[in-house]
Amino acid sequence: MSKGSSSVIQKEIVVTPKAPAPVGPYSQAVRVGEFVFLSGQIPLDPTTNQVIQGDVKAQTKRVLENLIAVLEASHASLQTVVKTTIFLKNMGDFTQVNEVYANYFETNPPARSTIEVARLPKDVLVEIEALALVAP
Repeated sequence: MSKGSSSVIQKEIVVTPKAPAPVGPYSQAVRVGEFVFLSGQIPLDPTTNQVIQGDVKAQTKRVLENLIAVLEASHASLQTVVKTTIFLKNMGDFTQVNEVYANYFETNPPARSTIEVARLPKDVLVEIEALALVAP
């Protein structure tokens, strides 16, 4: 930006009923310019806001479906995701999470970090956040 010019960057809050409502003071996603920053999703059923039953594979699938819903509401898609961060309660689940994740990101997967954490909200096994480009 050159001296004397003014440019206001707009911040748009993304909300969709197709993904779980936030369980705290945060937004499902925030769109700024060409990017959308998605909050971490946990395996909540979007209609009940309750944790789904099942193992880490089932939980990972629900998390990714929740991310897809927020991406769509943001005018983005899995194909435009540039970075994800996976939070695991147990790094021993890494292979199982990868199996599910690979089905969603079959070609040109985004950059990614995976971190083992002591505890996740509602004692779930996995949480995933994402950064994506939005459609022009």
